[in-house]
Amino acid sequence: MEQKTNGLGVAGFVLALINLFLLWIPGIGAILCFLSLLFSFFGLFKAPRGFAIAGFVLSIVALIVEIVLYGIAALAFLA
Repeated sequence: MEQKTNGLGVAGFVLALINLFLLWIPGIGAILCFLSLLFSFFGLFKAPRGFAIAGFVLSIVALIVEIVLYGIAALAFLA
């Protein structure tokens, strides 16, 4: 039997996991967030979708956390 895999979905999920640990680094966090969101989004259109959905959700969560952290840092810098 041939097993189906979704390479883009798995790549997006792995990048999203790495991003959760490195999102406090401004340049690396933003790049990983963009790439994980992109790979997971394109992985949603291939079967199986499990890792792609998980990667997409983690990417959205990481994006929200990054925006909040950057906003707090900007407010602290301006004060």
